[in-house]
Amino acid sequence: MHAITPVILCGGSGTRLWPLSRKSYPKQFARIMGDESLLQGCARRLSGQGEGLDFAPPMVLTNADFRFMVTEQLLEAGIDPGPVLIEPEARNTAPAVLAAALHLAKDSPDALMLVAPSDHVIPDTSAFHAAIAKGAEAARDGRLVTFGIAPTHPETGYGYLDLGDAPDGTGAAMPLRRFVEKPDLETAKTMLEAGTYLWNAGIFLFAARDIIAAFEAHAPGLVAPVRAAVEKARADLGFLRLDPEDWAGADSISVDFAVMERADNLSVVPYAHHWSDLGSWAAVQQEAGADENGVTLSGPATAIDCEGSLIRSESEGLEVVGLGLKNTLVVAMPDAVLVADMARTQDVGAVVKALRAKGVAQADSFARDHRPWGYFETLALSGRFQVKRIVVKPGAALSLQSHVHRAEHWIVVSGTAKVTIDDTVKLVSENESVYVPLGAVHRMENPGKVPMTLIEVQTGSYLGEDDIIRYEDVYARESDD
Repeated sequence: MHAITPVILCGGSGTRLWPLSRKSYPKQFARIMGDESLLQGCARRLSGQGEGLDFAPPMVLTNADFRFMVTEQLLEAGIDPGPVLIEPEARNTAPAVLAAALHLAKDSPDALMLVAPSDHVIPDTSAFHAAIAKGAEAARDGRLVTFGIAPTHPETGYGYLDLGDAPDGTGAAMPLRRFVEKPDLETAKTMLEAGTYLWNAGIFLFAARDIIAAFEAHAPGLVAPVRAAVEKARADLGFLRLDPEDWAGADSISVDFAVMERADNLSVVPYAHHWSDLGSWAAVQQEAGADENGVTLSGPATAIDCEGSLIRSESEGLEVVGLGLKNTLVVAMPDAVLVADMARTQDVGAVVKALRAKGVAQADSFARDHRPWGYFETLALSGRFQVKRIVVKPGAALSLQSHVHRAEHWIVVSGTAKVTIDDTVKLVSENESVYVPLGAVHRMENPGKVPMTLIEVQTGSYLGEDDIIRYEDVYARESDD
């Protein structure tokens, strides 16, 4: 019996949890509900063995910006990643699922693949494994299986699955009549009362050959460009870059619209245990729990005479205090603060659109910029100077590079840096500094076993991250990432 291959979709931007989740570092990588990220929780849930299941190493589909975050977080969680496929651009879930199936089918066309978003919360792993086992029975019989969540309230933010009949309570896979788009409130109430509808979790299970056949039957226009993108994929360190030209020829469409709503071999496994896609701050509050006044606090936050509110600080040095708040959301980051009516948490995406229209950098980016070697964050920025904190992981190295428009002054505040400036290589220890002249070819490395921290002062006529000429890079990056 083949092991089930988890296919983790890890490319979303998560704007509904702004300002904690942004395009440069979306919610699947954030530690929203504890000490591990949502991606780590997903991968851990779909690993090892249990309930008669055997999971292969996960296949992950993501974009180039997130590739190092994916592998770093999985390894940090003790999970050896399988293939990591790099999507050249976002094309929704249908091309991603097809690419995963084609890649898997090269060696194991009969293998089952479990497609799951990377940002869901499913706390009862044992119950979820039991549901997967039920779905696997149907998938081995050629069915395309989806998982439906027993609704607990009339939710308008989810699509629904129409079963026709109420689940029998055994959790066995049953025929799926149709998909239902996100309803209005009255329709959602009617479906809840009927007892024959489930929330669409966006989790699927099928054999690679069966989903490929479904694409060939119902979305044949996707098959040729995606197949070509997979066949022409290029190995890049531990990643597999899908061919960008062929990938661009694939329509951007969800797997629901492209295949699942048209197929006639659909089954659904009802899941009556807890599940959340953390699709809003209201969902985060529900998951985190509240005190007797309905107040949820996170980080250095204080509530005085507040009711029904979520107050969250993501900065150790930033104390957030709510006084007399009712049904209010407050999320404070070092560079942005969101204050909203809790009833409007589904509309946070509109905030991001408004900020983008104004050209506000915080719409998509953090002051802290994650890189494969560590991270940097801007502490001060003016017309002709910028001050950064740079943290380099043990054994990591920045690229060998030069700048056309700026010079740099580095002050090591923790650890030891190995610094290359043109033909000179030397160690710079704590409380020591070094000057990098404009145009000098330079590199910074951390030869130690603990993170190295330095303060960088840039001066020059242009301070953008694209003012980098790379000569050598251990991470084989193709741009200024």
